[in-house]
Amino acid sequence: MAQIFHRSANTLARASILGVVLLLSAVGAALMEFQRSPYVTAQHIAPEQPVPFSHQHHAAGLGLDCRYCHTSVEDSSFAGIPPTKTCMNCHAQIWTNAPMLAPVRYSFSSGQSLQWTRVHDLPDFVYFNHSIHVNKGVGCYSCHGQVDAMPLMYEENTLQMEWCLNCHREPEKFLRPKEKVFDMRYQQPSIAHAVEVDGKSYTSQFELGKALRQKYHLRTSQDITSCSTCHR
Repeated sequence: MAQIFHRSANTLARASILGVVLLLSAVGAALMEFQRSPYVTAQHIAPEQPVPFSHQHHAAGLGLDCRYCHTSVEDSSFAGIPPTKTCMNCHAQIWTNAPMLAPVRYSFSSGQSLQWTRVHDLPDFVYFNHSIHVNKGVGCYSCHGQVDAMPLMYEENTLQMEWCLNCHREPEKFLRPKEKVFDMRYQQPSIAHAVEVDGKSYTSQFELGKALRQKYHLRTSQDITSCSTCHR
């Protein structure tokens, strides 16, 4: 029987199979990068809000402590959104007629809450507890970034699972003394800048982190990276 296909068809078939494999790999890699992109994560994008609240002005400029507005951050899973009355504690006396604050004044007089757009919004299948992290020495900066330098609030980190796991696997890299949790200007220890805890000075973040992990009774890395820790 005469040969139907030329011998070169074997090479063409192999090249086609290789091309399909490479194409699928490229598409998979592109989708993974897309999943991490700001288009999906909204990282570094400040959403529109009913009032252009500036953390830079209030936290850095006026020196307000995070807990003045986020009152439940140490005791609850939620940091808490301040009621309009908290805003009016000051703005009943200053900037009383500013057009920018008209929604705040209307909210206070009508009793209707301002509809803020949530910036750090985890999926419903993820359990996150602010109080646990705060009381274990994880600073606001570790998750939210340099908030006191943000004229408008945006998401500094992706908040995706791989990002969370980087900290859960090696929490020593991020732990700080509890009294420094809300300090946006806190510096990790170095030879030029020692951090003192319980009368002992540390010039290495790893050594400080190990000491704080023991002091604050953090669970093992295997425990805090188990699926049930965040997915309940």
